[in-house]
Amino acid sequence: MKKIGLIGGLSWVSTAAYYRLLNEITQRTLGGVHSAHLILESVNREDYVRNVNIRQDEAAACEMILRAARSVEAGGADFIVICCNDVHRFVPEIQPQIGIPFLHIAQATGEAIKAAGLSRVALLGVRKTMEGTFYQDVLSGFGVETMVPDAAERDYVDGTIMEEMVKGRFTPETRQGYVDLMKKLNGEGAEGIILGCTEIPLLISPDDIDLPTFSTTDLHCRAAVEMALAD
Repeated sequence: MKKIGLIGGLSWVSTAAYYRLLNEITQRTLGGVHSAHLILESVNREDYVRNVNIRQDEAAACEMILRAARSVEAGGADFIVICCNDVHRFVPEIQPQIGIPFLHIAQATGEAIKAAGLSRVALLGVRKTMEGTFYQDVLSGFGVETMVPDAAERDYVDGTIMEEMVKGRFTPETRQGYVDLMKKLNGEGAEGIILGCTEIPLLISPDDIDLPTFSTTDLHCRAAVEMALAD
């Protein structure tokens, strides 16, 4: 079994979900009481957010993730899983500076969307994810068009993630707000919804809406276990 290198702390809530899912999927796949072989480097979210949102210093934020990547590589990891969507924007810059590969979250998501036969999906996540291009760039390779909510809706999604979910708060009111937004996006042409922040699947379940949803957390963890168990 290959050793998975996790970069977590962004937030601790989603990192805990990753740890649980990786072990549940490993045990379900192998049986018995098997658990995932992994190493975790947990960065300080407060420092990361300060660099990104207050100092607006993307280079400093990227350096934090690079140090974490080097740490798990030094710890014997065979590949890296970032327990956060928006941090994947740094992968193209960091990958040439380390000797082990990243398992990209958008790649795992694109494969699932293609398998479902969809060609147009909406992306929900933090502002950097929705307004960035790394999802669009990867999904276009699968023939999938990516929609994002309008500016006011992006403010709502980003705000609820930053002020509620990363602190472990998941309310019925916010859940209903997301369901209403997803229905609106469906009416605008989205055939499915990417839950593109690793906290959103803790708020929204497939039973909440009659529309295909893609939990990036679940898809990423499944791909990680598959990669860890591959010959």
